[in-house]
Amino acid sequence: MANSLLPPIAKDKVGKKTLVLDLDETLVRSQFTEPERYDLKLPVRMENREYEVFVAVRPGCSEFLAEMSKYYELVIFTASLSKYANPLMDILDPKRYCTGRLFREHCCYIDRVYMKDMS
Repeated sequence: MANSLLPPIAKDKVGKKTLVLDLDETLVRSQFTEPERYDLKLPVRMENREYEVFVAVRPGCSEFLAEMSKYYELVIFTASLSKYANPLMDILDPKRYCTGRLFREHCCYIDRVYMKDMS
C-alpha cells in the first residue's frame, strides 16, 4: 500500500467510511474582493504580502460537520493553499470533526490544473 497522506485513523472512526469534502465552493465561498455579504474576513500572507479573504460560510456548515462526524471519518481536500485553508478550517471546525486535511501541496499538477488524486 502506498504511503498515506492522512494521519492514522482515530480509534473512534475505525470501521467507518471516509467522507472527503472540498472546502471552496462546497463549505465556503471565498474571494479577495469585498462582497456585499460575508461571514468572516481572514488575513492571509502570501509572497510577502498580506491579503484579506472574504468568506461566506454555507448555512448549516457547523451542524453538518458535527452530524456527519458521527457516521464518517471526515477529510477536507482542497486545491487551496494550506496557509489559507488551515486557519479557515480552524475557525469552521474548532472541535476538529474533520480529522484529515489535505491541501494544494497534496494535489497533482497536470496540464496547469491542480487535481486531487483520490487513490
